[in-house]
Amino acid sequence: MRDQLQELLIKRVQQCVSHSRNSIHTCPKIEKKKESLSSRSGEIVKAQATGKVTRVGAEKDDVKQVEYNVHIKYLIKHKGMLYMEEEVEERIAEFYKGVLVEDQEKNPYKDIRVEQDQLTRDNEGEEERLEYKYDRMKAVQYAEKWWNSYNPAYKKFEVDCTNYISQCLHVGGGPMRGYPNRGKGWWMRSENWSFSWSVANSMRLYLPGSSAGLRAKEVSSPDQLLLGDVICYDFQGDGRFDHTTIVTGKDAVGMPLVNAHTYNSRMRYWAYEDSTAYTPNIKYKFFTITDDR
Repeated sequence: MRDQLQELLIKRVQQCVSHSRNSIHTCPKIEKKKESLSSRSGEIVKAQATGKVTRVGAEKDDVKQVEYNVHIKYLIKHKGMLYMEEEVEERIAEFYKGVLVEDQEKNPYKDIRVEQDQLTRDNEGEEERLEYKYDRMKAVQYAEKWWNSYNPAYKKFEVDCTNYISQCLHVGGGPMRGYPNRGKGWWMRSENWSFSWSVANSMRLYLPGSSAGLRAKEVSSPDQLLLGDVICYDFQGDGRFDHTTIVTGKDAVGMPLVNAHTYNSRMRYWAYEDSTAYTPNIKYKFFTITDDR
């Protein structure tokens, strides 16, 4: 089984830099990534990947499922600029009588129901103002350090994207407030936290609505964002936002490259067109963090 997975991984890496689409091993996700890059006058010039089996299921009716992770690095050339994009895929392979018959990436947002969030519409203006200066470089450096691992000083969530972004914003100087009311403010303390700290939909409501402590201003397009700013994603376009990223770089024309958890990735193009969660109905919110001085 491992040999078959290794062979499949080699073919996917070759596909990254191949111009042929005739192979039966063509991965739709890689083709989407290549098409997105081509539309922006970019290309993958080199790729490498390493895989690790994380779970082997019990065999049933001659069928066995194997879960494994793949860490992929893409060297991308965009209008003369070179940069490295990385991501970690969580995949499931299915074998029938020892033969690989199916392989697909997990969609962590498909079946997981995140905790229902309720934001309290309190009179924040009556609270003491918390002066802070947002250090964008500290936030980005933290995002780079922990993009594919988990700081033991914080709780880890199954859907960890917003928790990771909150950590970045806090290290950048964003002050916590609102404890112990989970529907108020933005905070984490021990085994408790606010909805806005850990739930994507609550963060996208909290950032522009806050008048004390951490807050942000919504802008109309991604090119207006700075390093350390935040993008929120509504994959289904149903009004409830599912995912959050932080801007850690810019491409050759100034469009954001982002880091994220859940889909652990770094320097990924902001639009997520190659994501398994992407739909044509996707909506975005772009937030630039504002200082309170």
